[in-house]
Amino acid sequence: MKHPLRVLLLLCCLLLAACGGTVATPTASPSASVSAVTLNVFAAASLKESFTEMATQYQKAHPNVKITFNFAGSQVLEQQIANGAPADIFASADLANMQKASVAGLVGASQIFAKNRLVVIVPASNPAGITSLKDLAKKGVKIVIGAVTVPAGKYSRQVLDKLAGSPDYGPAYRSAVLANIVSQEDNVKSVVQKVQLDEADAGFVYRTDVTAAVSDKVKVIDIPDTFNVVAEYPLAVVKNASHASDAGAFVQYILSAEGQAILTKYHFIGKDG
Repeated sequence: MKHPLRVLLLLCCLLLAACGGTVATPTASPSASVSAVTLNVFAAASLKESFTEMATQYQKAHPNVKITFNFAGSQVLEQQIANGAPADIFASADLANMQKASVAGLVGASQIFAKNRLVVIVPASNPAGITSLKDLAKKGVKIVIGAVTVPAGKYSRQVLDKLAGSPDYGPAYRSAVLANIVSQEDNVKSVVQKVQLDEADAGFVYRTDVTAAVSDKVKVIDIPDTFNVVAEYPLAVVKNASHASDAGAFVQYILSAEGQAILTKYHFIGKDG
């Protein structure tokens, strides 16, 4: 009676082996099921340093998220998104380009996340001897400025308009400064580069563009608040974003206390400032 039982047990073992022994197969860990996400952030050139640090900090807490950047003039970014470039977030240095994207149905609701102010920079060597705003009107001074379509260029011209309305400067001052412009750049970083390389005697840039990397290569001339312009920076999730939920989470991080602290570190004014 024992012999047939042995045979039966042997047959059962062989049958189980033939089926692949799936009973002991381990299940995948929960972390393995989380798919990697790449967020494409289109951001104004003046945000390069602060956003790069933000991405580094955010990715430490969200290892499945990779953040890539496209830094350029806001007007260029808006046009790229309009032409179908794959973007998840648009961060502009002005309201006008965000409004243009909104009217075209390219982005969702936008929020102001930072503010900025303009300054004038001159090379550290200061060959033109510029020590005040009035010196910008001297004949022969070479000034670099953002193009009129570039937010920083638009704000710079607004500053000159305010100065023109002051009895201390006047319309003739504005005309003289504009006559000294030798180059109009597509983004504010190009203005910084030309000044620090002594290719220009002065340039209008954001306060945030005087970074640690260039602070010893340029000198700053402040623009009084009376004549300055506060630039408002809005951001929004792009409507055809491949990862809208993850994009929204990163936007919230930028608006959070931690994100705002990083912006302040790079001399931006916080959203509530």
